[in-house]
Amino acid sequence: MLSPAVHEFEAHRSYLTAVAFRILGNRAEAEDAVQEAWLRFAQQSDIRDPRGWLTTVTSRICLTQLTSARVRRTAYPGEWLPVFAVDPDADPAGHAERADQVGMALLVVLERLTPEQRVAFVLHDAFGVPFEEVATVLDSTPAAARQHASRGRRAVTEGGIRHTAGPAEQRRVLTAFLAAAQSGDFRTLAAVLAPDVVAISDGGGVVRSALRPIHGAEKVGRLFHGLLTHRMATMTEVEVAPVLVAGGAGMLLRGRMDGAPVRSVLTVAVDDGRITGIFLQQNPEKVLLGDL
Repeated sequence: MLSPAVHEFEAHRSYLTAVAFRILGNRAEAEDAVQEAWLRFAQQSDIRDPRGWLTTVTSRICLTQLTSARVRRTAYPGEWLPVFAVDPDADPAGHAERADQVGMALLVVLERLTPEQRVAFVLHDAFGVPFEEVATVLDSTPAAARQHASRGRRAVTEGGIRHTAGPAEQRRVLTAFLAAAQSGDFRTLAAVLAPDVVAISDGGGVVRSALRPIHGAEKVGRLFHGLLTHRMATMTEVEVAPVLVAGGAGMLLRGRMDGAPVRSVLTVAVDDGRITGIFLQQNPEKVLLGDL
């Protein structure tokens, strides 16, 4: 029989995982943070507000991880994208959105915030945690917590990549883009790429990739035309499969190059029928293939 403490914790697990994932942007790390919170919870007794206590502890664990990760990323080669947790995409139109799901466009913007801004913004704006409690997590004053959230909100609003499409439309536009890019049909590319589109690729210093974001429809179109034609021509055992990335439509390309396995995952942000953001994860350590 499960103990009362286990029952109490399990009642909040999905909520805590949602909080941790939005703060960290990595599902495995989020689950580890929640597990650490459980270990601490199990050692306590007579907690008057378990949900509040667990939210604070989980968020503090995440804040520590964010701060440590920020230091490591200063030496990261090129652009940094979150880990791509990839799942099969048999029916994007019928895909049920998870409560803890965050689109890749938002995750990319959240990565640019300071740890304090990200924690304050996520806790207050996404989960309605009062600033008095946010301040406890940040070891600051409510006024400072409010300022961190305000700056994070401004960064998300002003620096965000527009994304309003559902998975089905996202899949349609992505498929049209990939076909046009591979064939060199620049008229179709111009029709599916927003003029201010930005492409971000992460090779982690392991796979050659653009070290800076690429801006503009013409540059992005030519970049992916060259990338796809070269990659497809030099790979063997090529497999291209539709997948889900952060709940959105994506495409997995894998095969072998010079005898070594290669895998890349691409997903896009779509607004008003056009691609506004392209996110290409080529770092093999940051591509997690679920049941594929």
